Parts: sequence; C-alpha cells; structure tokens
Amino acid sequence: MPDRVVVKLGGSVITEKSGPCRIDRRRLEEISRAISGRNKVPLILVHGAGSCGHPQAQRYRLQDGVDGANRKGIAITHAAVARLNRAVVQALRREGVEAEGIHPLHLCVAENGRIASLPLEPLERLQGLGITPVLHGDVVTDRARGASIVSGDQLVTCLATGLRCSRVGVATDVKGVLGPGRKVVPRIDAASVRDLAIGGSGASDVTGGMRGKVEELLLLAEQGIESHVFHVSRIGAFLDGKDHGGTIIGGR
Repeated sequence: MPDRVVVKLGGSVITEKSGPCRIDRRRLEEISRAISGRNKVPLILVHGAGSCGHPQAQRYRLQDGVDGANRKGIAITHAAVARLNRAVVQALRREGVEAEGIHPLHLCVAENGRIASLPLEPLERLQGLGITPVLHGDVVTDRARGASIVSGDQLVTCLATGLRCSRVGVATDVKGVLGPGRKVVPRIDAASVRDLAIGGSGASDVTGGMRGKVEELLLLAEQGIESHVFHVSRIGAFLDGKDHGGTIIGGR
C-alpha cells in the first residue's frame, strides 16, 4: 500500500463557527469532489468540530473535566460532533469515496487531556478494504478528569505517528499560518515559532486555535513528519504534491 496521508479539515472550514451547528454542505461537496478525483494515496480524514461541538463543550466546561454536575454535556457534545461527522461521510460517499465515520468517544482514552490509548488496527484494516476512516474532535473518557476534549489536531498527531504517515495536510479557512501583517509564514520549525506572533480566532474554540495546531504539528516535525497548512481550496494541490501557497511545518 502507498504511504498514508492524513488530511485535517478545520471546523471553521465546514461549519459556520460563530453560530449554531450550521454545516456548510456546499463546501463539503467541493472537498469531497477534490478527494474523489485523487484516490491513489490512502487517506485518513480528521475534521474539527466548529460550531457542532465547541459551544457545547464550552457550555458544560468539559475541557476542565467531568463529574456528576456536568456529565450530561458528554452526550450533548458528542451528538453535535457526530451529526457533523455523518454529514462529512455522506458528502464523501455521494462523490464515490468509500468512507466510514469513526467516533473517538467509543475508542479513545485520554489522561489529563492527552490521548493515552487509541487502537489503530481497525483503521488499518478499513484502509486495507479501500475504505477511508473519518475521525473527528470529540469528548472522550479521561483517566484523570473523568472526561475531556480531544481535538482533531491532537488526533492528527496520534494517527500520523502511529500509522507511519508520510505527510499531513491541514485545510483551513486562511491561506496558511499567518504572521505579522497577516502574511503567510512559508516555513516554521521549533526555533522560529518562539518569535512568531500567531493570530487566533474570535470564535468559540476550546482546543487552542491556530497556535494549538502549530504546537501539535511541531511534535510531528520532531519525528520527521512534514505538515502543510493551506487554504481548503488548495486541497487538490496538496494531494497532488504541488505548491499550495501555505505553510510547511518541519522538513528542510
């Protein structure tokens, strides 16, 4: 099997992040069409929650842990992200991509907000059958906190490492990682990020925004896995291995 590639769809790309759970179905159709036309590389897709998860998680303060007072937030938050996941999978299938939604709540265990256990064999076996796994940011059980939020960005790090992926692509609603003057920073490494001012989103986000993404991707860079952050309209260029006009994290 050719080298695997992980592609992350930002929550702000596929939902209206500042409002209720509004799914951008036209954008999902465009993304699915681009993926459908490039099926030579085995993909694992991960998507963020956007407005289908972040507001609910914030309302019930799931990022701080779960006890009897806020445990109902688990079901409410998961239902929101699962709804978005179904929409992503359905859009892919309509374009001829065999896809299957995978819910981290049912598989993943965290410890103090970091993934401690995530079985990867089911994902490998699905890919062996020509099926694209589609995971998402989710609420999961947590050994220390009862439950916590695991972001799509953290899932990307875990999957890319555990499944020995060759590249990671992060499709966003901006051209790349933006620095001073909102100009795209073409390349980032552990040394340069310390002096880099990275802007954040004004919308509700309990998982760290763009800086959180960069920090996760730098963990991959330490293991020799190159990541690419680009505008979602350039997803085809990324899959084709062409210039996407965004930011490369790690590499030379």
